[in-house]
Amino acid sequence: MLNAIVRTALRQRSVVFVLAAALLAWGFFATIDARLDVFPDFAPPQVSVQTEAPGLSAEQVELLVTKPVERRMGGVGGLETLRSQSIQGLSIVTATFSEGTEPITARQVMSERLAPLASELPAGVRAPQLTPLTSATMDLLKIGLVSDTRTPMELRHFAQWVVQPRLLAVPGVANVSLFGGEIEQMQIRADPDRLAAAGLVLGDLVEAARNSTGQRGAGFFEGDNQRVVLQTHGALSTADELAEVVVASSAGRRIRIGDVAQVGPGPEPKYGDALVQGRPGVLMTMVSQFGANTMDVTRRVELELDEMQSAFDSAGIQVFRRMHRPATFIEHSIANLQSSLLLGAVLVAIVLLFFLYDLRTAFISLITIPLSLGAAVAVMHACGVTLNTITLGGLAVALGEVVDDAIIDVENIFRRLRENRALGGVRSAFDVVLGASLEVRSSVIFATALVALAFVPVLTLSGLQGRMFAPLALAYLLAVGASLVIALVVTPALCLALLPAVSVRAREARILTRARSLYRSILASVASHPRPVIASVLVLCVACALLVGRLAVEFLPAFREGHFVVHVTMSPGTSLPEMRRVGASLSEAMLATPYVATVEQQIGRAELGEDPWPPNRSEFHIELVPLDPAGEDRAEAAIRSILDATPGIQ
Repeated sequence: MLNAIVRTALRQRSVVFVLAAALLAWGFFATIDARLDVFPDFAPPQVSVQTEAPGLSAEQVELLVTKPVERRMGGVGGLETLRSQSIQGLSIVTATFSEGTEPITARQVMSERLAPLASELPAGVRAPQLTPLTSATMDLLKIGLVSDTRTPMELRHFAQWVVQPRLLAVPGVANVSLFGGEIEQMQIRADPDRLAAAGLVLGDLVEAARNSTGQRGAGFFEGDNQRVVLQTHGALSTADELAEVVVASSAGRRIRIGDVAQVGPGPEPKYGDALVQGRPGVLMTMVSQFGANTMDVTRRVELELDEMQSAFDSAGIQVFRRMHRPATFIEHSIANLQSSLLLGAVLVAIVLLFFLYDLRTAFISLITIPLSLGAAVAVMHACGVTLNTITLGGLAVALGEVVDDAIIDVENIFRRLRENRALGGVRSAFDVVLGASLEVRSSVIFATALVALAFVPVLTLSGLQGRMFAPLALAYLLAVGASLVIALVVTPALCLALLPAVSVRAREARILTRARSLYRSILASVASHPRPVIASVLVLCVACALLVGRLAVEFLPAFREGHFVVHVTMSPGTSLPEMRRVGASLSEAMLATPYVATVEQQIGRAELGEDPWPPNRSEFHIELVPLDPAGEDRAEAAIRSILDATPGIQ
């Protein structure tokens, strides 16, 4: 079979070259169009349900909200685990499904289960909502808004009604959460003394306000020949109108809301807050949709921000666009891979030129790199696998292997052509190339198969480990498999087309002649003393096995992202003002170092946010200035020293 494949490839060289060019183009366009992300989609199918319960304590939320939601969600087909979290004013229930479950199907089933529950929950508790369907890494972009001329309420209003709708309209954005600022609401602040003097209680005031606000349908009036639709106007738009609402009448005297309470706009009670560069501001956190291209969506969001820049300037708002930008890590990873590939190609070319003294042999071997890696990327793209730090690592590991098959084939063909020319060209170039390729073909196939088999167990990993590392093995195996096919078909065809014309003047490099002579003497010495050699190898193997147990073990290597995340927790019950005070102090100290470019503090939670935390917990995102690895280590040490010097935090 191998004889037939190689013979056909040599005879149909033009077809092989056309197919190779098509493969190269396919890999190029697949690379451009590939979905880029930080990590593979490692999270199992999940459905998270959040229920807002304003005013309820954590114990009340657990009893009155979380347990009913759990009862509704339990028993769904494919459900593996169900876990919940109850904090002040919020219930979170997360359902994890078995592998292979379609997320859309799981969400649909859960929606049907939860639909009747809204009417069964206590008054004031909002209907349970499914959080947006996001990718495993979720984070897309964090931006900060600060202003010296706008109040916190005006800044939040601008972010909520001007910026947030436009960002949500960007394809691929699953959710935009807001932290910080103040949400405006109409507030009725009752005066207990006036209420008591009027013989009223707080419930009377609440009932009057409820009955006087909101839109209600009034139906229609049916005449003899005409239907007249009735429309009520119950939505009061100003504080003065609400203050004029009558609560009760006593002895011909009307008691209005304004008589027993102060009515006016005020900030809504906060569950979270934010600091941007150590200043009060609004933090906007965006997450990507499930299956979205992180790089593509990030660019679209940034284009949208560019279009809104004039609105920001006219409103006197300063925008910090890169408080956290995972796309930057992807760009760095791709740039590193490109430099690694270029360096690898240069080293391969140097080795080939140094040992073979010929540019054409170097070209034939080097063309294997883009063909093999391009084929691997094309297949992954067709299968829906993203290009991320893990798959790029698999391609980088395969770099040395993909040229190995071609180098062995090229060197043997080159040598046989030279020997045939030295004998006066007794055989045709076709027969020489065919014979030389078949001489090493079996060895190349066996060696490649053995190397590939070493990665097969990675494909069998289950759970989080399998979802994280199986793409690495897949990328490696695809690249190595493609290189074997290319060495079997393309390499012999290129050798027959390019090498016979230069074989006359080709001679073996002196370094190879000397190396062969040295190797022959070493091999003779080793072959004559087999026992000491075997004993030495066994001792070395035992020593290596003992050292393996002393190696440090980590699930993932340390990534150099140029970005740090710091979780800061204070004692339960700590207020938002105290968290802001501590955060401002930490932010100021961090920005005073030469390593930090931007810093933001995310305190507590946002409505339907990804991090449902109580007010005593916060998260800092620290973006570093461009640094080398040693500089990042110094930056980490400086940040840790600042944190260690701050009392009362974890």
